[in-house]
This record gives sequence, structure tokens and C-alpha cells, in this order.
Amino acid sequence: MTPRAPAPRSAKVIGSDWYLDLSDLARRPMPPSARGALIRSVPPRSTEPIHAVWDTEPEPKLLRPGSMLLSWKPGPGGMDVTAHLGLAATTVVLATWPRLHGDWTAVVHPTLFEVANLHAALAIAIDALNLANHLAGD
Repeated sequence: MTPRAPAPRSAKVIGSDWYLDLSDLARRPMPPSARGALIRSVPPRSTEPIHAVWDTEPEPKLLRPGSMLLSWKPGPGGMDVTAHLGLAATTVVLATWPRLHGDWTAVVHPTLFEVANLHAALAIAIDALNLANHLAGD
């Protein structure tokens, strides 16, 4: 996966990472060079910006576990939006939203937020279980 930094005049920085607000991208079709917007962070409130970077990987590759990629294209009556989720061995379609209008980030926010937090909770549970098994084996 090769996320590329966007043009500096519209980009912002979190630490050393570039990102765009998804709401700035949602009203326009994706550029032909991007396969989607890789979600960097999903805030708790839908009024706060979802941070994303363009994913310009030329070949479809698996997403890292817990990573989410949004892609969209104009369709009859609005934007057709699809979310993909990276799992340990595959990438799956997480959700689709047909015919969204205007700034559709508030529509996709609840799903992205819940899945990001669910993945984080499962990762912690797996680490705790692995640690407990390790300690029990000593």
C-alpha cells in the first residue's frame, strides 16, 4: 500500500503524517490515480473531520488488519460509496452506501467509528489472551 501525501496547500499534518479531511474530498469524484481514501483516524463525533490519505497503490493489495479504505464514484442520483476492511488474511467489503449526496461523511462516520473501535478492542483482547497463555506456560 502506498499512501501519498496530498498537495501541501490543502493538506494538514498529524505528527509527521499528512492527511486530508474526508469531507473536503467527498463532494468530488476520486482522482484516477487513487484506488480510494485510506482512513487515518475517525473521531468520536461526526461533526469532527475524518482524516484520510489517498491510496495510490497501482495493484490491489491486502489492507493491513483494521485498515479501512473508502472508494466512491458518481452513480445515478448521487455518489456510490464502498468501505473495505482489512482482516488478517483478506480484505472484505465492510459496507456500501448508494446514492449519497453532498458531504456524505456524516453518513459513513458511525460505521467507520464503530468498526475502528471494535478492531482496537479485539486487538487488545487478543494481546491479553496471548500474554495470559504465555504466563500460564511459564
